[in-house]
Amino acid sequence: MTDPNALPLAAVWSGPDSGFTLEPQPRPELAPGEVLVRIELATICGSDLHTIAGDRPTPLPTVLGHEAVGFVEAVAGDVRTADGRPVETGQRVTWTIGTSCGACRRCVRGVPQKCTGVRKYGHEAITDHWRLNGGLATHCHLVEGTGLVTVPDSLPAAVAAPANCATATVVCATRRTGLSAGDSVVVTGCGMLGLTAVAYARELGAEHVIACDVDASRRELALSFGATAVCEPAGLAGLAEKYGADVVIELSGNHRAVQSALDIVGMDGHVALVGSVSPGPAVGFEPNAFVRNLSHVVGSHNYTVGDLAEAVRFLTLTPVQDRFRDLVPDALPLTDIDAAVAAAREGTAPRVAVRMD
Repeated sequence: MTDPNALPLAAVWSGPDSGFTLEPQPRPELAPGEVLVRIELATICGSDLHTIAGDRPTPLPTVLGHEAVGFVEAVAGDVRTADGRPVETGQRVTWTIGTSCGACRRCVRGVPQKCTGVRKYGHEAITDHWRLNGGLATHCHLVEGTGLVTVPDSLPAAVAAPANCATATVVCATRRTGLSAGDSVVVTGCGMLGLTAVAYARELGAEHVIACDVDASRRELALSFGATAVCEPAGLAGLAEKYGADVVIELSGNHRAVQSALDIVGMDGHVALVGSVSPGPAVGFEPNAFVRNLSHVVGSHNYTVGDLAEAVRFLTLTPVQDRFRDLVPDALPLTDIDAAVAAAREGTAPRVAVRMD
């Protein structure tokens, strides 16, 4: 059990040369609209690994991690969950990866994840007021503008923690494509997001779900998550021709996969580009073909609080919840953060979990 009187402990990241240090942190003085959460479990995301490898610039020092679930320990003022209920101590919650003001042009237009004043957990430098600003700590300080979603006790922590990145990102991408019952769906890239996309497409009533990955073991996993056909990249065009490609969800970020997505999308079909979060080689298309095919291409990055609420609902009710649980090995303690990161970098499991006891 966590000592309620102990100071919060954070794995502070100071860059590739300095690595992590475990540092006690003062309990924050909450401003109105803020919440302190005692973290139950966090998982290490691919974007965390990119930062650790030095591939993604991040203000330093910081507390990495954004996939987490925990219990409300303190609340300042009137704070509400996504369904309008007051936030109270003891509630089990997850929260949006970033803040939104609700008033800028982007928020008003329905893309609060791109708020002009967004602050993102696991992506910001530590300040005097906001020291516990990431998930790799015993506590997280949720600042005003963060969306909160209640997590039922029945949902295993290892399944719930990735909801506020992997699952909610997939929900947003499918929403932006208008994926609906009867569609034929192609998912390229069968890591954590891809497997989630397969299961969620089936949840939405997709008739066919084609899962494509270079790794045979990932293709086998995709079948267990509900894929109706799997292939390596060389076989994708043939399966798309056979079953259709009303919606293509590209999650790998590989430029060849992006090109394939643009090439195979069906008549009046939608492509969601999700995995291309870093600069890469250019891809091309012939405009006449896109015009005559009535093609739609959308970028999808992060999500809204409504998407996060839907992600939690899906994970709570999905018939493959046990398979999601199997994607996350037994958690390592925060005090073994270097071992947890090493395990995540090995890539033998889609997610590595960190517990805070």
